[in-house]
Amino acid sequence: MNYQENFNQWLSQEKLDPTLRRELENIKDEKEIEDRFYTELEFGTGGMRGKMGVGINRMNVHTIARVTKGLGNYLKKETDNADKGVVIAYDSRHKSPEFAQTAACVLGQMGIKAYLFTELRPTPELSFAVRHLNAAAGIVITASHNPKEYNGYKVYGPDGGQMVTASADALIAEIALIKDYFDIDQTSIETGLKSGVIVMLGEEMDEAYSQAVCSCCKENLNSDLKVVYTPIHGSGNQPVRRVLKKLGYQQVSVVPEQEKPDGNFTTAPYPNPEDRSVFTLAMKLAEDLEADVIIGTDPDCDRVGVVCRDSGGEFVVLTGNQTGALLVDYYLKTRTELPENKVVIKTIVTSELGAIVAKSYGAAVLDVLTGFKYIGECMTEFEKSHEYTFAFGYEESYGYLAGNYARDKDAVIASALVCEMTDYYKKKGMTLYEALLALFEKHGYFEEGIEAITLDGIEGKQKINAIMEAFRGLELSEMAGMQLKEITDYKTSICRDLATGQTKEVKLPKSNVLKFVFDDFSWFALRPSGTEPKLKIYFSATGKTAQQAVDKKDHLKNQVLSIIK
Repeated sequence: MNYQENFNQWLSQEKLDPTLRRELENIKDEKEIEDRFYTELEFGTGGMRGKMGVGINRMNVHTIARVTKGLGNYLKKETDNADKGVVIAYDSRHKSPEFAQTAACVLGQMGIKAYLFTELRPTPELSFAVRHLNAAAGIVITASHNPKEYNGYKVYGPDGGQMVTASADALIAEIALIKDYFDIDQTSIETGLKSGVIVMLGEEMDEAYSQAVCSCCKENLNSDLKVVYTPIHGSGNQPVRRVLKKLGYQQVSVVPEQEKPDGNFTTAPYPNPEDRSVFTLAMKLAEDLEADVIIGTDPDCDRVGVVCRDSGGEFVVLTGNQTGALLVDYYLKTRTELPENKVVIKTIVTSELGAIVAKSYGAAVLDVLTGFKYIGECMTEFEKSHEYTFAFGYEESYGYLAGNYARDKDAVIASALVCEMTDYYKKKGMTLYEALLALFEKHGYFEEGIEAITLDGIEGKQKINAIMEAFRGLELSEMAGMQLKEITDYKTSICRDLATGQTKEVKLPKSNVLKFVFDDFSWFALRPSGTEPKLKIYFSATGKTAQQAVDKKDHLKNQVLSIIK
C-alpha cells in the first residue's frame, strides 16, 4: 500500500490507541502524512529507533506490539529456550514505561515469561540481568542520546549482547510476517502478575549488578577525590552513586538540576555526553566545590563523558577516544593479573592510540564493526574458545567495558574506573589531562573528529547512498598532503593496497562503511548511521606535535567535505 492507503487504514481502526487517534485526526499536512506512513520504521540488527507518534514510521504502542510479537514468534520457532523468558528494561524517556509494559503484555499473552523492571534502569543492567537470569532474550526501551522526540527498542540475545547479524535477520523475517498492527493480543498487567507470566525485578537485581561491577574495580576507602556527577536526567543516578559509594568515594556531588529523570531533558535538549554544553551546570558546580573530575552519563547510562582539569586548572572535556586510551593504559598497567592472551577490542572508527597503548603492554588488539554488539559477540566467542581473555572493550562514541559480567558498554563501571584512575594520578600529583599528555609524548599526538550530516526522509536516504557510491568511485592517491595507503570497503569486504594494487578479504560482517588509511596511520571513514538519518564522517590524524595533528585533521576534514558538497 502507498502512504495514503496506510494512513486511511489506521484511521479506520477501532483498536487504534485513543491518544494516537487524536494525533492522527489532527494531521493535515500531506508531507507529514507521507513521512509517517511511506515506510515501516526500520528494524535493523540492533533494533529500531525513531520519533514517537502515530504511524508505521513512528515509535508507538502498536509498532512496539508488532516487533514484540515478532520476537515472541522468533523465540518459539528459532530457539529452544523461549521458556526462559525475556528481561525488559527502560530509561527516562516519554512513553518508555508504557512501551515496556506493552512488550511485557504481548509476551505474557504468548505464554513467554516477561521480567519487567519496576522502574527505569541502565541498559548495561539489562545485559547483566539477561545473563544472571539465564533468560532467552532482553529488550531495552531507549533512544540513547537522541533528543526528546525519539525512543527506541533494542533486542538482546541470551548471552546478554545485542543481537548480531544471523539472529537479527531471523528476527526481522518474523517481524515482516506480521502485517496487521491491530491483531496482536495482550494480557493485562494485573493478569500477568497474578499468573506469574510477568515478574517484576527490583532491588535484588540492582544489588547483584552492583556487586558484579564492584568486583572489577579497586576499592579506595580513604579516597579524598572530589567528583561531580550528572546523570543528564537519565537512568544512571542511583546505580552510579551506589557503586561509587560501595567503592569508597564519599565526596560525590550530583548536579541537582539534572538529577531527576526527565523525558524533556530540560537542561540538555541533546542529552549526549559528547556535547560540551551538557556539562555547563556540572562545571559550575565543580568550580564551586573545587572538584577533581566531572562524569556524565547519557539517558540509558551506557556511555560516559569525562571532564578534567589541565595544568592551569581549566576544564578540558575529553573525547571518547582520549578517555578510551587513558582507560586502556591505566587498566592494563594496574591489572597485572591478566594473562598473556589478554585482548583489547575496539571498533574500526576508534582511534589507533588505544591500540598502540594496548600492544605496548603485550595485549592483542582486535578491530570490529561499529556497534558494541560486535565487541560483545567476540567476548562470548572467547569465553567458549579461550583463544583470548577479554581485558577491555571500547568505542569512540564514549562506550567502555571491563569485566565479563555484561555484553554491552557500561557507563556505571566506566564511571567507577574513571574515578579510580583519576585518584591514582592525583596521588602522583597529576591530573588526567597531564596523564593524557604523557601518553601523547610517548606514542605520538592523535587528533580525532566527527562530522554528522543529517538528511531526513526518502530524499535523505537517496542522498546518503549517492555520497557513499561517489566515494567508492573516486580515484584517490593522496589527500591533505598525505599518501593514501589502503582503502577498505566493508560492504564488499575488500581491502585494497594502493601501492601494490593487491586486495585482501576483510573477515567481518558486511557493512556500508568506507575507510581510507594514510601512510602515517591517519585516516577517515564514512558510515551511514544505523539509528539516525545521518551520514557520519570520522577523521583521525597523527602528528609529532599537538598542533601538527590538529592542522592535518582540519585539512583532511575540509578536503573530504569539499568533495561531498
